[in-house]
Amino acid sequence: MDIKNLLREHPAWLAHLESLGGFEARPPAPGDLLGELMRLTVPHEDVAGVITSAPEPGTPQWWLLERCVHSLVSAIDVRDDPPFFPDLPELGPYFYVHVFMAALPYTREFHRARGIPEEVSHETLADIGRNMAVHRKRHGGPGLHAPFWYMAHVRGILYQLGRLQFARDRMAGRTLEAVRAAGVPVGEDGRTLGLHIPDFCGPFPPSACADSLERARAFFPKHFPEEDYPVVTCSSWLLDDQFAQYLPASSNIMSFQRRFRLLHRFETSGMMDFVFGADAKADPLPRRTSLERAIADHLAAGGTWYGRAGWLPL
Repeated sequence: MDIKNLLREHPAWLAHLESLGGFEARPPAPGDLLGELMRLTVPHEDVAGVITSAPEPGTPQWWLLERCVHSLVSAIDVRDDPPFFPDLPELGPYFYVHVFMAALPYTREFHRARGIPEEVSHETLADIGRNMAVHRKRHGGPGLHAPFWYMAHVRGILYQLGRLQFARDRMAGRTLEAVRAAGVPVGEDGRTLGLHIPDFCGPFPPSACADSLERARAFFPKHFPEEDYPVVTCSSWLLDDQFAQYLPASSNIMSFQRRFRLLHRFETSGMMDFVFGADAKADPLPRRTSLERAIADHLAAGGTWYGRAGWLPL
């Protein structure tokens, strides 16, 4: 495979990779690979495919893997994002899985240096297996959903704290203006913890959300004491207040919304795939749960769903 010819469709990314020199990627030893896949909660139906697709040193795929790992490791604990990994199906469904596994030793070293508990490190990095399950749910086949998303885990930006995930982030635009207008003392860099609700982690009742927020209040001052995070922000279709027309006030979604001061709407993306998976284009849409019924009924009545931004003081 002519890797550089393949990458010419992504010239900025190719230029970035070519600016990087050689690097010591640290993939699991063959005898340790199965154990690492189990540790990362890789779905059993994907294990054999990952093992048999491992790039070998000296191949064009290895050249690309080394430079992807170099790009990731160079950006550990760096707030400016490196170029996101593009979708390259020609490399097979598991190429980026191998990239991330070869970078994880550096991430774990960073976690240890910051004093991050082993269980938090483990639960955070095991999200790669969950995102492989998400890919299969949405597309019906093997792969890693949104490889750019797991880059934040590897770079030490995002952490799983109980049911919810929190990313060291920055506010901008209307969200930053609204928080400052509310009198919250936000620094020049607009630091915030970006909250995310991962799929395949069960329901998110108020007690679980409260527990995650309490963990975040303790975790970030302890392990990143030089950074101040006065607020938590979230941008999600789960904050669309139109759900109040369909769901009881006691539902988890409505309870979650009440935590936030809601801000602007935006065109939602991901709701249909998140909720319905491969059935997102079914006609009629499934109505197996109260959430599916709410979404389908609103669309059938000619309505539109939106994402919405919100914030809460930490």
